[in-house]
Amino acid sequence: MKLIERDYLNKLIDAIGTPDIKVITGVRRCGKSGLMERFIDYVHESRPDANVIHINFSLLEFEKLRDYHMLHTYIESAYCDGRENFVCIDEVQLCDGFERAINSLHAEGRYDIYLTGSNAFLLSSEIATLFTGRCLEIAIYPFSFAEYLRYYGGEAMDEFDKYYEKGGMPGSYVYQNAELRADYIKNIFTTIVERDLIKRKGIKNKSLLLRIASFLMDNIGNLTSASGIAGTLTTPRKKTGDKTVGAYIRALCEAFLFYRVNRYDIRGKKYLSSNEKYYLCDTSFKFAVLGRKDMNYGRIYENIVALELLRRGYEVYVGVLYQKEIDFVAMKRDEKLYIQVSDNITDDATFAREAEPLLKIKDAYPRLIIARTRHEDFTYEGITVTDIAHWLTQN
Repeated sequence: MKLIERDYLNKLIDAIGTPDIKVITGVRRCGKSGLMERFIDYVHESRPDANVIHINFSLLEFEKLRDYHMLHTYIESAYCDGRENFVCIDEVQLCDGFERAINSLHAEGRYDIYLTGSNAFLLSSEIATLFTGRCLEIAIYPFSFAEYLRYYGGEAMDEFDKYYEKGGMPGSYVYQNAELRADYIKNIFTTIVERDLIKRKGIKNKSLLLRIASFLMDNIGNLTSASGIAGTLTTPRKKTGDKTVGAYIRALCEAFLFYRVNRYDIRGKKYLSSNEKYYLCDTSFKFAVLGRKDMNYGRIYENIVALELLRRGYEVYVGVLYQKEIDFVAMKRDEKLYIQVSDNITDDATFAREAEPLLKIKDAYPRLIIARTRHEDFTYEGITVTDIAHWLTQN
């Protein structure tokens, strides 16, 4: 598979020389190792005198380093005095006790350290505890639409309908056959469930975990709660507890399979704790695992927009205003966006429904309707209406 310049490369470049352990996280097979390779290429190109110590534990040649003492000794022996020393380790979790070696190397202050690994071992919630030194987590996602276009080429308007089903899992792109591509995605899903969650997190009820994951995939963009899901999954023979459901949902989010979006009261400017939405890390999982049953393309588009906002560094919320819902309130420092997402707004009634809550917002922050218009942007009473393919390729 070919490598492309990913949107995260500049984040790694900007972090060069900082006293942090840089940890690249994300769902399985989303391109963490490819990003590391591209970063190493950049270091060689821009700093020809740098000493790069690259260890990829997926390769047999590094199997002897799968003990933290051996890993530490190898890196120390490869150190070059008077030069910048970069330590780049792929699949670091395959070294027993890796955190001890990394913490010791970091304490010396002589290395610039970059890590990737299985999300079962490098969970966002555990990184600060795992490493005693300062850490910088660089969360990456499957390919954005812009990255997809870099890989395949073509015009945005023509390629978007392929992207939302094919998705952004780069390893699937080598398969020309749609069934083989779906099998690849399903295998990733199975690995996340069985290795990252059942084995690593000690989840005992595999059947319940799969039912919850399927429910969330089938209810993208719907307000939900642990108690609501528990009620739906409860049968006359077996009750499902909301605490168990909540714990399993948290585990699915910690594995980067889903992202939770809470609600925000626009008028009261406060965060709401009841009910939330969950979005898939990549829409290809829904097509591969559940197929096309009950397909709601508006919800698929909403999922794509949610992930794109996260990629762009926004805090993302579901907006509430006068008992009306606004799909997204996106915030970043002093910036704020109000967004409605729809499949098709050619019908006047549908357009009016999407515009109504945005028109009631009194502040001056930008308001957008993102849909599959297939036309140039236009403005309606201060609301920008834009095609989703166009919006996804804007910087």
